[in-house]
Amino acid sequence: MGWEREGAGKLAGLRTYMLVCLSAMLFVRLGILLIAEAVARFPSGALRADPAPTIKALAVGISFIGAGIIFRDRSRTGMQGLTTAAGLLAAAAIGIAIAINRHIVACGITLIFLLVLRMLAHLERQLNLK
Repeated sequence: MGWEREGAGKLAGLRTYMLVCLSAMLFVRLGILLIAEAVARFPSGALRADPAPTIKALAVGISFIGAGIIFRDRSRTGMQGLTTAAGLLAAAAIGIAIAINRHIVACGITLIFLLVLRMLAHLERQLNLK
């Protein structure tokens, strides 16, 4: 996804996408490790842990980065950077899938996103939508 955005000359390219994906994966894996460690210390079941807040925080954080990429282009009628911002959020989701050992899902979603980015961009050009 980062290569596609880089090739299209977008603000966020290969390095940005890789960092977002790896960061999301790291946050989730660290959360899982912390939960496992805490449960091992309190085997009586007195401690309950939920990894969902970590994933929610990642979505908010990546959305904040995405908001910084989106801007209004006054020379055109519309916004710029929406697809790149959505792609960064997708990269974070892919990192989360990898962190929870859903590698096939991560690969499948990556392929679907690449198809959407390439095929729909081609279709938009053919129909003069952009």
